[in-house]
Order: sequence, then C-alpha cells, then structure tokens
Amino acid sequence: MYRTVQQSLLLRIQAILLAQYGVELSQLAIEQPPNVALGELALPVAFELAKRLRKAPRAIATELAEALRADLASVPGVAAVEIAGAGYLNIKLDRAATVVRLAADEHAEIGGSGFRLVEHTSINPNKAAHIGHLRNAILGDTFQRLLRPDAYKRGYEVGVQNYIDNTGVQVADVVVGFTKLLGMNLDDVRGLLTELIETNQRLDFYCWDLYARVSQWYTADAAEAAARKQVRLDTLHALETGGNEIAEIAELISTGVLRRHLETMLRLGIEYDFLPRESEILTLHFWDAARELMIEKGVLYQETEGKNKGCWVMKRANGEEAASDGPDEDAKVIVRSNGTVTYVGKDIAYHLWKFGLLEGKDFGYEPFKEYPEHTCWISTPSGVPDHPVFARADYVYNVIDSSQSDPQNNVIAALRGMGFTEAADHYTHFSYEKVALTPRCAIELGYTIAEEDKARPFIEVSGRKGLGVKADDLLDRLTAAAKTEVDARHPELDEAERLLTATQIAVGALRYFMLRFNRNTIIAFDFKDALSFEGETGPYVQYAIVRAANIFRKSGTTQEEALAAVAGLPGLAGMLDAEEGGGLWETWLMASRLTTVIELCIATAEPAHLAKYAFQMAQQFNNFYHRYHVLNETDEARRALLLATAAVARREMVRALGYLGIEAPAVM
Repeated sequence: MYRTVQQSLLLRIQAILLAQYGVELSQLAIEQPPNVALGELALPVAFELAKRLRKAPRAIATELAEALRADLASVPGVAAVEIAGAGYLNIKLDRAATVVRLAADEHAEIGGSGFRLVEHTSINPNKAAHIGHLRNAILGDTFQRLLRPDAYKRGYEVGVQNYIDNTGVQVADVVVGFTKLLGMNLDDVRGLLTELIETNQRLDFYCWDLYARVSQWYTADAAEAAARKQVRLDTLHALETGGNEIAEIAELISTGVLRRHLETMLRLGIEYDFLPRESEILTLHFWDAARELMIEKGVLYQETEGKNKGCWVMKRANGEEAASDGPDEDAKVIVRSNGTVTYVGKDIAYHLWKFGLLEGKDFGYEPFKEYPEHTCWISTPSGVPDHPVFARADYVYNVIDSSQSDPQNNVIAALRGMGFTEAADHYTHFSYEKVALTPRCAIELGYTIAEEDKARPFIEVSGRKGLGVKADDLLDRLTAAAKTEVDARHPELDEAERLLTATQIAVGALRYFMLRFNRNTIIAFDFKDALSFEGETGPYVQYAIVRAANIFRKSGTTQEEALAAVAGLPGLAGMLDAEEGGGLWETWLMASRLTTVIELCIATAEPAHLAKYAFQMAQQFNNFYHRYHVLNETDEARRALLLATAAVARREMVRALGYLGIEAPAVM
C-alpha cells in the first residue's frame, strides 16, 4: 500500500518536472519526516534541482506543491502537500483511505518477466553440513522466497539449484580416507554403508571425523608429505576421469552424503528444484564445449613458458596487462598442466549452461527426491525424456561466500570476454561472510578455549581441523533448549504439540539470527542470544504474533473478521486523525511498508532489511499492545479499530516471517 502511493506520487512529480521545467529524473529520493505529524513522506527533490534551475530550493518546492495540489486526485491516498524547512515537500496521506485499502489487502505488484536462477547451499558432499553452510542455505532460501510469486505478490519465475561438486578435491580427500587410512575397496565401502543404515548411523557424521583425520594425515609425516600429496592428486584425477573403482567409491559416498544434506536442510524448510553435479559437467563434455568457445573468442590460451607452462590460462579479472616480453604470471589457470580442470573452468562451463549459451549441451535428468509439492531433480549422463527446463536464465544469483570473490569475478570476466555482456551484467555474486562462535557458545559445545581466547569477540571454526558445529547438532541443541521452556510453560499440551512448538521456535531462532545481520558481516553465533525472547530475535517476533492471536481468541472474533469490519467503520477518519490515534496510525503505517521493504531486499540482494522490518513491526505492535487495552474498550467503533489494528499487525508479521522461512507457533 505504501509502495503504491509512493509510485503514483513519483510518476506525478516526474510528469510535473517534465512539463514545468523540461527536466527528466528517473529516480527521486524519498525520506521519512522525523515525526509522523509532519507527514508520511518527505521529498528533497527541490534541493536536487536547485543548482540546475538556479533557484532557491524553497521556491522550487512552492511551485511543485502548487502543481501537486492542483491535481491531487491523480495521486490516490494523498491528502495534503506541505512545504517544510528550506525546501522539503512533506506528503500527508489520507489515513482513513489508506487503512481501508490496507485492510482489504490489495495485491502487491512486485515482480516481472524473466527467469531468475538462484544457486545456493552447494556443500561439498564429503561430510556433514556445518554452521557456515546454514548461513548460505538460509540466505539463498530466503531470497528465492522473496522472488517467487505467491498469494501476496506477482513475483518472478524462479528456479533453485544446489550445485554438487562430487569430483572435487574435498570428495577426493574423503575417498583417500576410505582407501588409504581405512584400507577399503569398493565392496568394503558398500558393506560399510549398509552397516551404517542398519545401525541407524549417519554417513555424513562418519565422514566428518574421517575428513579431519585425512587432513592431518597429509602433513603428519614430513618425509611422506610429497608422496601423500601425490596420492591426493592421483585420486582427484581418477574422480575426474571416471569409469574406475575410485570414481565408483566417490559416487557412493557423495550421493549418500548428499541425501543426508537434503534431510538436514528440510528441517529448516529448505528445498531445491535441481541438483546439477560436477561429474556430468565433465562426462557430458560441458567443459570441452566451453573450452572451444573460450579459445574461439580469444579468452583462453595455452602458456608456453614461465610458472604456468603447459597450462591453459585466461587473464585474471581486473588484472594488469602482462609485460610484452614475457608470460603473464598472474593469468588464471583454467586447465592444469596435467590436464585436470580447475574449479573456475568447470564453473565457467556451468554458467554458460545456466544462461543457455552452451549450444547443444544439456544434462540428463532424473527425479531424486519428492517434496510435498514438487520434485527435486538430479543430473545424470542420460536421464528420462520428460523433465522441466532448468537453464536459460535471464538473471543468476550465486550464494557463495566472500572468499570466493576472485573465482566469481573470473567467471564474470570470462562471460564478458566472450562477448556475453548481458549475462555478465545479470550475474550476481550473492556474497556473505563466515560464521564463527562466541567463546561462550564454543565452551557450551564442549571445546577447550584458551584463557586469552575467552575475551575474543568470536572463535573461528574449521571442519578440516575438526573444530566445527554440525548443522544437525546445532538444530538439536536449539530444539532441546526451546522444548525445555515450552514444557515448563505449557504442560497442558501433548508431547507432539510441545515438540512442534519447540521446533518452530528453534528454526525461527536460527534462521532469524542468520538473517538479521548484513550478509557481509561476520556472525558470532550464540545459543542464548538466538533463543532470547527479548531483543532482535526470531522468538521476539514470534511472541508478538502469539500475543496478537490471544487478543482474537479472547475477543471471540477472528483476524479476518476484524479487518473486514474496517470498510464500514463509522468515524474512522476522526479516530485516526485524533492526537490519541497517532499510535494507531503509526502501526498501520508500519504495516503498509512491507512491499517497499521486499522490493528493497530484491534490489540490494539483502534479506537483512526484511529481518529488521519484522523486528520493528513487532516492536510497534508491542507498543500498541501496552498502550491500548483492546479487550476493555467499551466504545464499539473504537474497539473495532483496535481489533483491526492488532489484526493488520499480526498479518504483516506472519507474512514477513513467512518470507524469512519462519513459522508462527500457536503458543510460546
């Protein structure tokens, strides 16, 4: 609603500027006055035009205000235009009309054409998911929720992919663990997998410990270091070549771990449409096609001297020109001298496919997992004939941590170098910073922390060193802590209801904690902070929603009935315009801004804006709750307005949390 008025106002001002001054402005800044009594919108456009028109800002504001007042009907929802300070245009909304339209829940026209492809999670299938992976998955899942069409907004066509690097060095490392440290062959590995299933043990947890052992084994004996490094390289080459026992072992392990990853993510409500695997990029010769295209376009060449002799390389993104009398030592290696393709090379091929630019190449597809409302597909060498289309994206968003900025920039540089400028422009590296632990949290998890480290703001984690937090362990601990609180507060509920509530609180706490910080901020996770019912947390917003629901339970009406009653409410304008009604109007105004916040999240690729909005909406509702005694109000019209105010606040809080992937519990 707020966004609708905003757009109408901008269009009208743009028309006035063009007709009156011959000026075209594609973007106009909009601010909020310091006090709602001054208006709901403040436009500094007069300051922007002062130098160009050689007029005082206030004079320009006066002329614009007169033009707007002459045709206010063209801007539905605006009641008045006033001049403030040295030249601000303050816009006052028609409060009653705004409330009626907002109560009716008019559809938001957020969205448009073009296929948006969001790649996220993309965990190496060599061990259990950890806390850092959760930030990636939660960011990506939330962003795709913001993009997708739903009952509230038009949205975009969206596809969600989870790239599976099943032939990379991390999988090679765990294969080395099975074959060298444990001395297993293919039949042994098959037997172990069967045994783990029969004894209800988790393969991803088993590999977690084995991976840490392998990482230490590589460097444990200096005399054997070179030989062990060669074992790693030989294993990696066998994985990429395929058609051998090592590759079969890797396939068994990586697929088994992948299934566990999907189960872990489903606990957080995270689902996928397609799982493209690196093995198919190699076996279906995506890279060969990409290589030919890169050579043809002059992007890829073979180095004949220097440290990269024998490698196929491309100039680094933003790299300096090489000296004319020697090799470019900073060139990015795409194919190593031994013939193995680097991560960047395979990623270039993958993104050419994503944008529909890899002519004649596609994956085979097979169903892999059935979700309640759709099928998750996986890439295969051949596959079934009938399947959805997963490529030909117009926009690509890759949720990958900030340490991968250089490889991501090289993929973009390759696209641009080949002349695919539009694809490069529509490629967004949705970067984020790492997740660490507070010292208190690390101690709670059983880690030994040096005395001097206890004063540090955070403790870094490392799966390679075995110092990390498995995602499932984290969820289990959060759920157990929430369950203890729910059991104490609601002994009247049965066990299943208490567990459901605890799970909703735990998931809400975790998802909100991962989303509340700007994505390029390092997070120090803490159990106590995440689960707190006070402050900027998921449970705080959930509690506000439950509090609002209790109002309707006690009043004998429903949220929907309360909102429907607004349209015919006598004296609505007077109640909203009265001084005492200011708190009511501020709640409605805050509720009206959800669409604007969603657009901001999409435009900036920053879900933290929505997390902040959900918290502020909960704060506003709690202020309303303490100021107005809804159930004790004796004036029928006023009571109806108070109920409607609680209803709109709850509706928008539930909606905001829904986009964050968080459910609202029935009780807290």
